[in-house]
Amino acid sequence: MPNDPLIMRVRAALAAVKNPASGRSIIADGLVQGLSASPAGVVRFTLESASPELSRAATKAAEAVEGAERVVVVATAHKGAQEAAGGHSNPMGLQKKQRIEDAGDALSGVRNIIAVASGKGGVGKSTVAANLAVALAKRGLKVGLMDADIYGPSLPILFGLTKRPETRDGKLIPAEAFGVKAMSIGLLVEPERALAWRGPMVMGAIRQLMSDVDWGTLDVLVIDTPPGTGDAHLTLAQSKKLTGAVIVSTPQELALADVRRGIELFRKVDTPILGVVENMAWLEGANGARTYLFGEGGAERAAKELGAPFLGALPIYPDLREASDAGTPIVASAPDSPAAKAFTSLAERVASTFTA
Repeated sequence: MPNDPLIMRVRAALAAVKNPASGRSIIADGLVQGLSASPAGVVRFTLESASPELSRAATKAAEAVEGAERVVVVATAHKGAQEAAGGHSNPMGLQKKQRIEDAGDALSGVRNIIAVASGKGGVGKSTVAANLAVALAKRGLKVGLMDADIYGPSLPILFGLTKRPETRDGKLIPAEAFGVKAMSIGLLVEPERALAWRGPMVMGAIRQLMSDVDWGTLDVLVIDTPPGTGDAHLTLAQSKKLTGAVIVSTPQELALADVRRGIELFRKVDTPILGVVENMAWLEGANGARTYLFGEGGAERAAKELGAPFLGALPIYPDLREASDAGTPIVASAPDSPAAKAFTSLAERVASTFTA
């Protein structure tokens, strides 16, 4: 709450920290956003600067406040990002005594990593990733879901998550919902905030979502990747060998052209293609008649042309949209529904491609 004494004390302490660029305080310059404090004394705020010196000064000032047991700072600008983490951009601004671990080493307890990708946005990739993760968990697997879509994180909505993650021993503790450990940049910044981050910041954020999150031991980590074929995908492939990629597409040719590029990218970095999913394949009427709104069977044909497995088609389910908006994956909320059964079948096919 705004009148919380701890927040007031922290704000006063931060007001004494000067912004070298202006000579004014970081409070007066509006560099501090989203200041909050939990009953346990965990203080969080975002800092509109990636300057390591300013981040350290702000953190030190907040830590000196009576009642502040732990301070988490998220730096949201991109200048100076490389210096913030010894050559690796550190956009989440976690203050750690030890050197930032290599992302691949940090995931040593994760047996399989699956990237869910799409060549373009708007094809339902995030919904597929979320329900796939829950369906895998219902099979008895230890599952994590990492929302790596930095510019459009949707996991908080799909899983109904609003609470900021806690930290322990310098690492973020993922939320647990529907049997899945989940983490998203959307849980670390203000919900309506647009992240104006360039490539190095995006890559740094993805590295930190792997190395600075306590994922523990998992059978599989599902990664919801950003749309397209860019820095984020290369970062994931280079950080640790991916088990494979699942490509999501709608049937129309406009989407399929991007699917072909996505498959080519993963093959160039030696990532196996586990298969292609055709989403929004058709709309089924009350009489059972199918209407192919985006064309028929396009993704299946593209998969065959490219020599990639076809994992199946998912129709348009109105109740799937309703469940997603409500923050409850349909695999959990209505396990006997046609949509949930379709995702369960998808999870069975995907699970057959890796070793639990």
